[in-house]
Amino acid sequence: MGTWKTCPAVERDPDKVSGAWVFRGTRVPVSALFDNLRDGATIDQFLEWFPGVERDQLLAVLDHERETLMESARS
Repeated sequence: MGTWKTCPAVERDPDKVSGAWVFRGTRVPVSALFDNLRDGATIDQFLEWFPGVERDQLLAVLDHERETLMESARS
């Protein structure tokens, strides 16, 4: 399994949102993206609901997750 440490769009600070991975410069957990997408939200809706998150950050997170899954499938 990959690590979020290699994704520049996210950060983790033990004093911020209980140490959860968040979109860099925000308090929005990365897990919120996947929860909302799972529940049927679109990318545009997510960006509207969480205005601190930039589209480039969101796409970087999705790309990172895709690459992680592809690496896992190859091993």
